[in-house]
Amino acid sequence: MAKLLWCGCLGLFCWALVPPWGFAEVVRVEIRERGAFADGCEFGRTGPYERIVGRLHFEVRPEDACNAGITDLKLAPRNAAGRVEFWSDFFLLKPLDPARGNRRLLYDVNNRGNKLALWTFNEARGNNPATLADAGNGFLMREGWSLLWCGWSGDVMPGDDRLLAGLPVARENGKPITGKIHVEICRDEPVASSPLYWTPWALSVVYPPVSLDTRRATLTMRPKRSEPATEIPPDQWAFARQEGDQRVPDAGSVWVQGGLRPGWLYELVYEGQDPRVSGLGFAAVRDGASFFRYEKTDRHETANPLANAIERAYIFGISQSGRFVNHLVYDGFNTDERQRAVFDGALSHVSGAGRGLFNHRFGMATLCATHHENLLTPSESFPFTTVPQTDPVTGLSGDILARARKSGHVPKIIFTQTSTEYWTRGASLLHTNVQGTQDVELDPSARLYVAAGAQHLGGGPTERGLYQNPRNPLNDRPFLLRALLVALDQWVSVGKPPPDSRYPRIADGTLVDLDTFRKQFPQIPGVQLPTGYYLPLRLDFGPRWLTEGIADCVPPKIGPAYRTLVPAVDADGNERAGIRLPDVAVPLATYTGWNLQAAASGAEGMLAPYHGSYLVFPETRAQRLESGDPRPAVRERYPTREAYLARVTAEVLQLHEHGLLLPEDAVLLLRLACAKAAAVPGWAP
Repeated sequence: MAKLLWCGCLGLFCWALVPPWGFAEVVRVEIRERGAFADGCEFGRTGPYERIVGRLHFEVRPEDACNAGITDLKLAPRNAAGRVEFWSDFFLLKPLDPARGNRRLLYDVNNRGNKLALWTFNEARGNNPATLADAGNGFLMREGWSLLWCGWSGDVMPGDDRLLAGLPVARENGKPITGKIHVEICRDEPVASSPLYWTPWALSVVYPPVSLDTRRATLTMRPKRSEPATEIPPDQWAFARQEGDQRVPDAGSVWVQGGLRPGWLYELVYEGQDPRVSGLGFAAVRDGASFFRYEKTDRHETANPLANAIERAYIFGISQSGRFVNHLVYDGFNTDERQRAVFDGALSHVSGAGRGLFNHRFGMATLCATHHENLLTPSESFPFTTVPQTDPVTGLSGDILARARKSGHVPKIIFTQTSTEYWTRGASLLHTNVQGTQDVELDPSARLYVAAGAQHLGGGPTERGLYQNPRNPLNDRPFLLRALLVALDQWVSVGKPPPDSRYPRIADGTLVDLDTFRKQFPQIPGVQLPTGYYLPLRLDFGPRWLTEGIADCVPPKIGPAYRTLVPAVDADGNERAGIRLPDVAVPLATYTGWNLQAAASGAEGMLAPYHGSYLVFPETRAQRLESGDPRPAVRERYPTREAYLARVTAEVLQLHEHGLLLPEDAVLLLRLACAKAAAVPGWAP
């Protein structure tokens, strides 16, 4: 017995002597720039900040259980130690004096290589923050946060200070891996050619075709998914781009004789090659954040700039990046290779019920389905909820927190949505069954807040007559998210529960089907109502999809759609449930999360993917009666400027009391209300 105890103690002693790099993680930190941020400006009690830019070099062990879910990792090239190498750009902003910071790390998931946290919380612009202007209002700095970004997506094109990741290409027995790839192209203006993966925000690095011979591929066109497709003959299109009056061969573009029609869906199926091991993007975030949170040095004794400075770590993402947050937790990457929690909390903004093609063979991170486009992209796939659920059609069961729960590392997670996510991102599936007939409660570790009437914060053309209604100006982003970031930290750090969730529900009639919505919405002259919205499809990619991340059916087999619902509205057309900011609670207009595409887009009547509508009230009763608008006029509602501001003040104070507005933002909202009131004729002070 004594001998057994001695052997056990000796084993533990030897384990303690193993250097930390016995675990595969960040092996080298390459610092390329280091200096004062914002010329050494003092940010309140935190003081000056430091700016550090460089590259992280990683190694992972394919046999480690923490990496078992990374698609094609075992087919990636290995170094002499049998590990897979890759790299990621990183960008760090930190208090110069760690003792003056709040000892909190905020990891911002870049969106297509772009940094968003300063834009979101500080209302600042710029992708290479260096000056005082890049700090915006300085909120995160005044609060003492350390901010970290790193590259994770292998399909981000270089340029414009975007963060890149160098992910290896999988090969089988030393030979290229090939497979069918499905691409859908839709442009809202007439073009002679188009990149395979085009968005208003950035282009993507494509998987090259095995051959540029169009006879080995198929290209079809159709006006919308519900219409039959027409095949374009091989001699009437090419892998090429138009440059002036020249057609130039290009493996990443498609040229069509006569040009691509606006709004039409062009579907390409081709034999591609060289799949990136895209799931290593999750490992980059996991291991990069874990290094800055826990380690003192890298393998080469380069000091961690945040060594001993971080007590808590949080992850934040918007839109695509929010879906990445959901997927990282779902796939179990909140536990590092030493079985430590990476993030204590997560803030997933405007992600709907989505995840994405972040960990699949030939996956493209930039893709997501909408009402009109990319409906064969599984950006919304079962399971959706934070507690166990079953799909009666497929028989599948699960929940998005299952792996995190098994590891014991479930982060406190806050989901925030706008109205748009219910129309174009399937958000109701996060809190209903897949039939859309019953509410499903959230896990105790999760909260959900919906900004009533607000629109998705994504981009896209907005000023070229592509939409039928004026774009919604309602901006929920800085006000709510600043308060909820503080609430998330208090929830994690001292156990103070955040405000109760606020979102529409079936049980109280605030979450409804389209027919009910159309009956509720006021008959505003000239305003057309949606006749449909995004319904995620059950897609079958074949037997290896769920277990190996490999598609055998390309394009996928299409099954029945999941049933999603939308928020109910009041007599003004404004949403009844969720967080009603003063613009909605004391309205001067109707704010919607939907907008219809106009004829110029080529997809007339389909929903715009990211924008809502702004439908102003008549100013006077006479104007209302003349136009036939059923909504009471502004001056019928609020006889005086003072009456309007009194109601706004009451709403602002209530939001502040409920923990949904910080004091500085409550003051800011009151100032904005005064500015709006001053613009109303007859209300001028």
